[in-house]
This record gives sequence, C-alpha cells and structure tokens, in this order.
Amino acid sequence: MTAVSEARAQQSFRLGIDLGGTKIAGVVLDACGQPMAETRVRSPQGDYAASIAAICDCIASLERSAGVTASIGIGMPGSIAPRTGLVQNANSVWLNDKPLKRDLEIRLGRPVRMANDANCFALSEATDGAGDGQRTVFGVIVGTGCGGGIVIDGRLVDGPRAIGGEWGHTPLPWMTADEVGVTRCWCGRAGCLETWVSGSGLEADYARATGLTATGEMIVSKARVGDTSAQATLDRHCERLARGLAMIINILDPNVILLGGGLSQMPHLYRELPERMAPYIFAEDQRVVVRPPKWGDASGVRGAAWLWSLV
Repeated sequence: MTAVSEARAQQSFRLGIDLGGTKIAGVVLDACGQPMAETRVRSPQGDYAASIAAICDCIASLERSAGVTASIGIGMPGSIAPRTGLVQNANSVWLNDKPLKRDLEIRLGRPVRMANDANCFALSEATDGAGDGQRTVFGVIVGTGCGGGIVIDGRLVDGPRAIGGEWGHTPLPWMTADEVGVTRCWCGRAGCLETWVSGSGLEADYARATGLTATGEMIVSKARVGDTSAQATLDRHCERLARGLAMIINILDPNVILLGGGLSQMPHLYRELPERMAPYIFAEDQRVVVRPPKWGDASGVRGAAWLWSLV
C-alpha cells in the first residue's frame, strides 16, 4: 500500500483509545460510526513505559481484529501542553511532564491526535449522541474525577494552553460559610469543584458528615431505603453540582448539558438539577436541558476516534 492509499484508507476507519486511570478501552469505527472491533484492558499503574506499550498493543490488536489500518485518536487524563508537547494536569501523575504524543508517534510510525478525556466525551455525544443537532454542548464527566468539554458547531473548543473546559479545577461557586477551606485538591489548590462533585467528593462528604466510609453506590443504596444521612449527602452533592453548572450556563450559555461518568447514572440528577440551577442563572429564561449520554461508558473512546474527520 502506498503512502497516499494508506492515508485514504485511514480516513475511512477511525481507531479510538480511551486511556483511563484503571483501564484502556479501544474501538475501531467504520465511516458510519459503527464499531468493527473493541477491546478493554487494565491500565498499567505508575509506569510510563508500560503505558506506552499497552496503548500500542491495543492499537495493533484492534487493527488485526478489524482487518484495517485506521487513523488513531486518544483520549487521556490531562492534555498535551502546546508549548512543550508534554503531558500536563493528568491525575495519572506518572504521565505528567512526559512526551506522550511524540513517543507514541515514534513507536507507531504515524500521526496521533490526542485530547482530554472529557473533551472526547463531549465530542462523541455532540457528534452522534445525546447532543446531536445542538449548536453548543457542554459535556461533564462526574466520576472518580471531574472534567468538562465544550463543542460548538461540531468542533471542540480549546485554546493556546489546551485547557478548554477544565471546569473541575475552578472553585465551587457561591460557597457557604461551612464550605470555605474544607477541601484540598490533588492539584494543590483548595475548594476545586472536583473535590465536591466527583465520586470521591461525594464519598468524602458522607465521611465528614457521619464518620463512616461508604462508596457512592452504597450511599445511593442507603438513601433509597430511607437513610437520612445518605440522602442529605446526595442533596448537598446535587446542590453543589447545580451551582457549578449554573456558572457554566452564565459563561457559555450552552443548548444542552450532558453528564457522563459513574455519577451520571444517578437518575435524581436529571429531575433535580434544572430546578436547583435556576436561582443562579443570570437570565429571564432559567430553563436548562440536562441529559444522560447516549453512548454511556463508550462515549470517551468513540470521541477519541472522532478526533479525525473524514476529510
């Protein structure tokens, strides 16, 4: 296959990798967005070289299974700093300050496109998911961590620092007196939204209030059977998430907000968030559309594949 014919083939097939803290997921999509091959493996912990090898092994396995050569897009924690080409802001800290994109392109012998995992989630859902047809989409990841991505007219919005949508590392807005100075983020700052509205933030709030340890799933289950402490934790979490999202409404004014990550499966968020957001929205029309993702856990890896266009 010549270089020109290989490039044309890659335009028809897209391979996406979602590099998570605990797993690496991969998919090959055909020109219509239908999966041709999929994989999921555990992420190496604390080992940069092993992470490179695992990603490349997944790519080789996917292309063998699909029988094609594809373009390669990768969603990742953090982002690639445009000035240096090094990873920044990854909570998988062994990736930080490493030339991940360059090393992958050298190993693979072809170009790679990379974006933050929340950006990939937003792109996936805006392309052919719950945000399809909406001009401005804000996609939110509320899972182990907390992030966001912005898509306008089908295109990711980013900037010269590659931090567009880094909503989780802004402070919780409209803090109450008993919230000031309570949380400290892994990034080194106090009060980041991630420390309040992520899954770990939910669990930490319950522990502060009760002195007990429980996972997010356990807290939801306890609330369902009438545990008032668990219900109070869910109420505080929803109120804080509403404040954080209302700030985005006031800045970006999106058509739709899409929730992803583990906490997006809590149905009460879709019932309660619009009403809780309304008092903080600086507009006469305080209605907000909040939706779950169409593609669920597959949104991130599909968005990574969609980093390449057909043309």
